[in-house]
Amino acid sequence: MEKYRANLMVCGGTGCIAGGGLKIKDALVEEIKKRGLENEVNVVLTGCNGFCAEGPIMTVYPDGVFYEKLKVEDIPLLVEEHLLKGRPVEKLMYKEPEKKHAVPVMKDIPFFSLQVLRALRNKGMIDPEKIEEYIARDGYQAAAKALTEMTPEEIISTVKASGLRGRGGAGFLTGLKWEFCSKVTADQKYILCNGDEGDPGAFMDRSIMEADPHVVLEGMIIAAKAIGASKGYIYVRAEYPLAVRRLQLAIDQAKEYGLLGEDILGTGFNLDIEIYQGAGAFVCGEETALMRSLEGKRGMPIPRPPFPVHKGLWAKPSVLNNVETFANIPPIILHGADWYRSLGTEKSTGTKVFALTGAVNNIGLIEVPMGIPLRKIIFDIGGGIKKGRKFKAVQLGGPSGGCIPEELLDTPVTYEDIVKTGAIVGSGGMVVMDDLNCMVSVAKFFLEFTADESCGKCPPCRIGTRVMLDMLTDITEGRGKPGDVELLQDLAQDIINTSLCGLGQTAPNPVLTTIKYFADEYESHIKDGWCKAGVCRDLVTFYIDAETCKGCGACMRVCPAGAITGEKKKPHHINQELCIKCRSCFERCKFDSVKTGPASMREELLKKQPVEA
Repeated sequence: MEKYRANLMVCGGTGCIAGGGLKIKDALVEEIKKRGLENEVNVVLTGCNGFCAEGPIMTVYPDGVFYEKLKVEDIPLLVEEHLLKGRPVEKLMYKEPEKKHAVPVMKDIPFFSLQVLRALRNKGMIDPEKIEEYIARDGYQAAAKALTEMTPEEIISTVKASGLRGRGGAGFLTGLKWEFCSKVTADQKYILCNGDEGDPGAFMDRSIMEADPHVVLEGMIIAAKAIGASKGYIYVRAEYPLAVRRLQLAIDQAKEYGLLGEDILGTGFNLDIEIYQGAGAFVCGEETALMRSLEGKRGMPIPRPPFPVHKGLWAKPSVLNNVETFANIPPIILHGADWYRSLGTEKSTGTKVFALTGAVNNIGLIEVPMGIPLRKIIFDIGGGIKKGRKFKAVQLGGPSGGCIPEELLDTPVTYEDIVKTGAIVGSGGMVVMDDLNCMVSVAKFFLEFTADESCGKCPPCRIGTRVMLDMLTDITEGRGKPGDVELLQDLAQDIINTSLCGLGQTAPNPVLTTIKYFADEYESHIKDGWCKAGVCRDLVTFYIDAETCKGCGACMRVCPAGAITGEKKKPHHINQELCIKCRSCFERCKFDSVKTGPASMREELLKKQPVEA
């Protein structure tokens, strides 16, 4: 293998590619060739680096210099200064929020330095389309150990002792599920990987499949040996074309190397894995619905028992784990259960991958030890709230999760502690919200999603979520009535108690948590006809406080309707007849001079409105 003095690791995940990452890679290759450096400098297109908000991204090894938001026109300067003259280009480096100095080395950036990588250990470090690079980082050693040195019972015992819980949302003990299936006698068993990932704002599994597809295969090989399966399927939503392509390439390479197919590594063990592309139905994240979809049927859940470990895909014993769960298996087998348990808590061991999105400065994919406080994730790794605004809530667990308020930010991220708040860890979606968010509208947004994604099989979910959504719509449009909140709570409990699958059983969580922690907003909407966050247009009037307005003109410049007038350095005014309630002025004002009032206030302001010249 050639040895280069510099390796340029260009992020090739979906986010960076959308931002022009492939053009950056091509420009680097061309410029390096032009400078005669092709034998000294290596350009590698990796998978997702994780720091999605800063893309396109590139890290220079071995020194670890990190460059962000690259443009094609930056490349000649970067090659000239850094690669020829040895002077890293500061203006292209990451700068911490609200600070001016650059942080040159990736390991010193809080977003990276506070993470602990296990499932994501290869992210940004290898070319995901080359099996040799995965093998160079201990790839397939765990599979070789499991196949040649361990019995199925020993594999299961190790995974059970690690305490690994399913990372797809339910949090069931992985080793226990495998043990149940291993004890069933059958002529055929299946090992299944759930890469469907339907939560809004979630991209954990997609990023692993794109950045490290072989780790998914290796985890499945080990699991298949443990339960006695000879056939596997990876269920991936068709909206993940890059993940599908790289997974298929990985399968082909693994077969070529004798790591999949018949008589793997000469052990007599056989395993064939195929990719199945789903149509993007959220309900197919539920294991029985996913299996029905794999069978070519409509993806709808079926009652349990029997559980899939006894009677699953095509009525055969089947184990389904998600992508992140499988990514944790190889290091557990390689390093042992005690090593894995060295992080996390007694009941929530190891690490968890989260997609950190929303109002934080540092948006991206993170992996942290279980037990870390929410506050540390949002303010240390996430860099705090954008534009210095006030934190309001974090939605954890996707549409099936709940909204956690500021007073609970010190809650440790464990399965048991998060459930106490009314949310769930789920698959790892974490959406941060600031004070510009209306929590009633947030609850409506997530319920719209789950109501639309309901398969319709059971009436509590099919009808109940729709009734709740209609009530929330009435509240956000000014038709809310006294007693609506209590009725929402009662209906939510009925849906939780009687729905067939996890979709219906968790769909009311966003509504229940927003009522629990933000009851004043529901009361303001219903009683006062006022959305204080200015989101619900039927329940707000925008006006400018003349005493605090500096007359800077920022609000006037962003108003699309020309509704704001005023002279420089003098108080401005909103023409209520022209105002379309877009909220642009409210978001832009740095002095908190644009205020919200109840919808009824508009009539009073119209009477006082000065005559326009």
